[in-house]
Amino acid sequence: MADLTYTVEQLNQLNEQDAAFAFENCCTSKNWIEGMVAARPYANVEQCLSVAETVWSKLGESDFLQAFEGHPKIGDVSSLKAKYAHTKKLASGEQSSVNEASDEVIERLAKGNNDYHDKNGFIFIVCATGKSAAEMLELLEQRLPNSREQELVNAAAEQAKITAIRINKLLPEE
Repeated sequence: MADLTYTVEQLNQLNEQDAAFAFENCCTSKNWIEGMVAARPYANVEQCLSVAETVWSKLGESDFLQAFEGHPKIGDVSSLKAKYAHTKKLASGEQSSVNEASDEVIERLAKGNNDYHDKNGFIFIVCATGKSAAEMLELLEQRLPNSREQELVNAAAEQAKITAIRINKLLPEE
């Protein structure tokens, strides 16, 4: 299980505990994981992605918040290592552009994330893949004035994108 990649057939054949562990690497919402495990077998990656979206769309705030807990604050990669070490491989690269940012941008990201968390009660969730730290900072500053309700919707949509990316890493096309 160390490589954390499977064929769809291998994923379908995992016992429930191992399948749950595999899906937890994509999203840490327990209800989402249970839904994904229960929906097996999958015919292909596309069906798995479709089910992931359907299961996610049926969840609520507590499930979203549980999923958000599986993420580090943008710019705070060390919290990922400490809290969810087994998701590190699939998360690698998602925040790689943060490492190239100036100290000022990193400091503004850290402050903005703290302000966002204080206001909303959860961390700023953004699909960071392909975005520079400056782009993430711009998105954070654009979203910071939003209501908590709007941010829950925004963060849930971003989580769905992140989950899809992680499913594609979990089940690379052969």
